[in-house]
Amino acid sequence: MLIIPVKDGENIDRALKRFKRKFDKTGTMRQLRDRQQFTKPSVKRRKQVQKAQYIQGLRDAEEI
Repeated sequence: MLIIPVKDGENIDRALKRFKRKFDKTGTMRQLRDRQQFTKPSVKRRKQVQKAQYIQGLRDAEEI
């Protein structure tokens, strides 16, 4: 459970923004979406490798 202390005279929009930022850092929504459907470990690994290859290609293109 997230607790966001609201200071006296603090704007509610600012407190809401702090709550959203803290909620994003916990990764709850990301975890919930991941659990909605099962992906095989081999597929996860393949995705990781493809992502790494893509990022490496960008870095190599940047160096040239």
